[in-house]
Amino acid sequence: MTQIEQSEIFALSDRVVEFLAKSDPLFATGVGIAGYDELLPDYSTSARRQHDEELLNLLIAADGTVVDNDVDAIAKQVLLERLSSQYSLSSSGESARTISVIWSPLSEIRQVFELMAQSSAEDAATIAARLSQVRTSLKSWRSCLRDVAVAQALPSIRHLTGIAEQAETYGAGGFTDVATSTAKHCFVDIEASGLGTAAADAEAACRELAEWMRTELIPRAKADDAVGEERYGRWVEAWNGASPDLDELYAWGIADLVRIHDRMGVLGQELAPNATSLMEVAAHLDADPARTIVGTDALLAKLKAFTAEAVLAMDGVHFDIDPRVRFCDARLAPDGGAAAPYYIGPSEDLSRPGTTWFPTLGATEFPWWRHASTWYHEAVPGHHLQHATAILLADRQTRFHRLAGWLSGWGEGWALYAERLMDELGAFTDKADELGYLGNQALRAARVVVDIGLHLGKVVPAEIGVLQPFGDCTGKPWTAELAVALLEQWAIQNHETSVSEVDRYLGMPAQAISYKLGERYWLEAREAAKTRLGERFSLKAFHAYALALGPLGLDHFAQEMGKWEPVG
Repeated sequence: MTQIEQSEIFALSDRVVEFLAKSDPLFATGVGIAGYDELLPDYSTSARRQHDEELLNLLIAADGTVVDNDVDAIAKQVLLERLSSQYSLSSSGESARTISVIWSPLSEIRQVFELMAQSSAEDAATIAARLSQVRTSLKSWRSCLRDVAVAQALPSIRHLTGIAEQAETYGAGGFTDVATSTAKHCFVDIEASGLGTAAADAEAACRELAEWMRTELIPRAKADDAVGEERYGRWVEAWNGASPDLDELYAWGIADLVRIHDRMGVLGQELAPNATSLMEVAAHLDADPARTIVGTDALLAKLKAFTAEAVLAMDGVHFDIDPRVRFCDARLAPDGGAAAPYYIGPSEDLSRPGTTWFPTLGATEFPWWRHASTWYHEAVPGHHLQHATAILLADRQTRFHRLAGWLSGWGEGWALYAERLMDELGAFTDKADELGYLGNQALRAARVVVDIGLHLGKVVPAEIGVLQPFGDCTGKPWTAELAVALLEQWAIQNHETSVSEVDRYLGMPAQAISYKLGERYWLEAREAAKTRLGERFSLKAFHAYALALGPLGLDHFAQEMGKWEPVG
């Protein structure tokens, strides 16, 4: 269905996007909305309250819109669901108190400079201006955190300590790197342009933030990381647009983890017959020079070539990929963040391509068998296809839907489905690559178990039992240490990655379950369509229709996919 004239809901969605861009310049830069690149957000409590008031007004306006067709109906439901979620999290204080290394104003401020253009003296001036705003923006965040502390709602010591360490990392050259790169690419003098001075001030502000957090906040914080049932339920709904039975989901996650682990054991015996554990199998593969990429230049070349090959293999067969989004970039993630790779979508006008980000954590050698399935997840046919598809569908997705409607259950569910799809299509011809894929699947199943387990006080099930060096853990409450051991021994993640992962789960409650929960919805939608349509089912048509719907809450997604009828 084509949107000929801008309807009421499309016009309101435009207003919402402009409001979001004005209130959050980081969002504006991320999606490519011009006019805000010199600015950084005001994180103060007073600014948040003003934001919430306007958000509520927009939510009321959205509820009152009249829709005349299916496109508008979907757009309205998306707008209501996402605005309601944002308002609930912000007005309750959840969005202010739920922070960690992977997700806080500090990390978002540092990341945004990686998205800014560096090709002219004007670009250099814009970056210098934004660098000069770092101190003010962090000061506003400090005032917010004071209010959180007064309300006795601080996150745990774990997260505040991690952020303080991150601030110290950024304060030791993180913004000088930005200034140096900008001066080089924009052909300006680093000092005469103001870049050097602004970067130095930004770094000083980060160091001051770290010291303040250590002396003022951390002594007031609690040690307990669990958020409890009420807060967890709010985040489940926010990340997924669904409210699953968490006891059922926990049991399902355990069963799926055991299923995957059994297959990994069979492969492990084939790859390393003398190994006595999956960890030994992984160590054997990690030590194989034939499976190792040496150097970051070679790594980036491999990532770009791998994605280009996936595009060639998928286009015209299982997807129709628009020439404008066939390229997906690969870059190294800024130091100081989490250990997991990630993706940032293209700008609205496609002038900045979609980009995958690889955190090296200081490494210079990279075992490729661990990363092949991850790049199907992050690039093609994973996140890049879903984000790029949305950007290109202005006729059936509102501007809000395309730029601000993303939610984890739908998005991460698709990306994990994309990994499984590539396995189903026979992409992992090397058994080591298949083991890497299964390790990633095990990681996502383990996330369901430990995320629910840690936050809701569940105990280790008998199916898992022994975790070294803790012995038989059956019936013991989940702890961060037991969760790390599970990721190492059942999902073959290295120790550093496992620690980072568990910190992430504890700092972003319920986000971790969205991968497997979302994949479950995608697989159920596919199987239901196959059953309902029989010989009329087409995998390519299924992908095209589902991605064209754009990001939806999982319950809404299931509802819409139940209506799908192939054309022709």
